[in-house]
Amino acid sequence: MSEWWTYRLSDFLMFSQRSYYRMIALYNEAVWPAHLLALAAGLVVIGCVALPGPRTRRIALLVLTAAWAWAAWAYHWQRYADINTAGPWFALVFGVQALLLCFMALRPHGAAPARMQKHVALGLTGLAVIGYPLLALGSGRGWSQAEVFGIAPDPTAVATLGVLLACRAHPIAWLMPLAWCAVSGATLMELRVGYAWLLPTFAILAVAAGLLSRHSKHSAAH
Repeated sequence: MSEWWTYRLSDFLMFSQRSYYRMIALYNEAVWPAHLLALAAGLVVIGCVALPGPRTRRIALLVLTAAWAWAAWAYHWQRYADINTAGPWFALVFGVQALLLCFMALRPHGAAPARMQKHVALGLTGLAVIGYPLLALGSGRGWSQAEVFGIAPDPTAVATLGVLLACRAHPIAWLMPLAWCAVSGATLMELRVGYAWLLPTFAILAVAAGLLSRHSKHSAAH
């Protein structure tokens, strides 16, 4: 029997790139036209990040609550679990994050973001809502396999990082979105998807922007 450290991620993947995107295409077909509502909700989130404040912070967090809850049930539990045995566990993680975001929305405390933080947060949410669906076209797969904020987990996680950055949220709120960027990014790398590097890059950018702003604030205080 091989030792556990000799295994690679590819040893645990039970599906191919073709099966993965076929699952996304069937999922998109089943939930259409929810994408139109999701796009509208995503534009609302972008607006909330552009105009930070207690009220807009609450709205953005409530939208994200619905997005994570939907991805937990409709994506992970109902569909991803059919090709990945970890699907139910991912559903649980997304459900927990939805509850955490809901709790944050009920108590929308947080300092206003620094200028640099706001720009990075706006860029992340904009790329997640508007740019991420275009990756399917750029990869030659077509709209049927596009990943949309509020429908698919990857753009939802990226937009969440943008909102958390704009809210200057507690580090605990970052754990699951960052973990998903790492897990999904690694999965896409094993599936040889050309843009697999995007998720970990967005995660690193968000963390770096948050840490840099915190360091600048700490230096100014002294």
